[in-house]
Amino acid sequence: MSSVEKGFNSDISLHGVSYHIQTEDWGQTNPYLVSRVFRNGAVLKSIKTGYSEVLPKGTQSSPQAIRLAMRVQHESILDLLASGQLV
Repeated sequence: MSSVEKGFNSDISLHGVSYHIQTEDWGQTNPYLVSRVFRNGAVLKSIKTGYSEVLPKGTQSSPQAIRLAMRVQHESILDLLASGQLV
């Protein structure tokens, strides 16, 4: 099945600056997890990770494995942003 998984969205404020972080799965036919960091509607950073980099079976991974990989990527970006290492 090649359905696209819903993603994760978070809004955080750091030092008075608001950021929106979005992570999505581009699906089995375009096997990437993509995260973007926005400020004032503009993309500040885009992170694109291939399934083969984070999933043991690449494009044949289960929806649960894909969702977990998306969550890990999303939370890692939140941590990097909060620690000042991302933007």
